Amino acid sequence: MTEPLRIVVVAPDLVVSDLTDDHALEQAERSRSLRIGLLENGFNLIASLPADVFLAERIAQLQPDLIIVDAESAARDALEHVVMATRDERRPIVMFTNDNDTSHVKAAVAAGVSAYIVAGLAPERIRPILDVAMARFQHEEELRRELADARSELSQRKVIDRAKGLLMQRQGLSEQQAFEKLRKAAMDRGLKLAEVAQRILDAADLLG
Repeated sequence: MTEPLRIVVVAPDLVVSDLTDDHALEQAERSRSLRIGLLENGFNLIASLPADVFLAERIAQLQPDLIIVDAESAARDALEHVVMATRDERRPIVMFTNDNDTSHVKAAVAAGVSAYIVAGLAPERIRPILDVAMARFQHEEELRRELADARSELSQRKVIDRAKGLLMQRQGLSEQQAFEKLRKAAMDRGLKLAEVAQRILDAADLLG
């Protein structure tokens, strides 16, 4: 059986000090509805946190699977705190808001938000929204890994080519002979080809 998603909600305090502040009351009610919807859909709501300077530390301790930002779209501070808190260990971020001003959507997505939901708190919508956000995040992470692997492979090829060129120049070898010499050295030492190539380049730099 799959464990339920462990979710942290980043939102203002639900306690409204001024009962005549209709906007604050509406936001507090929306936040309560969101949390109830998460629980009704079987998610594991492990914490509700304020967007403050301690957020990164708390998220690192809790290790949630997904983070929900429950705030007005103009509340950039909340989103910025979450983005900074997940900079070193990326996690899917979903932003819920009732503000119809969508001018911040592009910036939010660029900052790492997997889903930006306006007026989408109906309980039956929460699960598909979060499922799509998780799927999108996982797809983007796979693309990031593939890109990083491709860059690493290209970098290693350049190192190997430089080491081959050095052997060809200093020992009068053909390209194939230089490659075979590198490969044999790697096998004898139990190292990767790029590691042996880098050692040869480092030694050449040292000896001049």
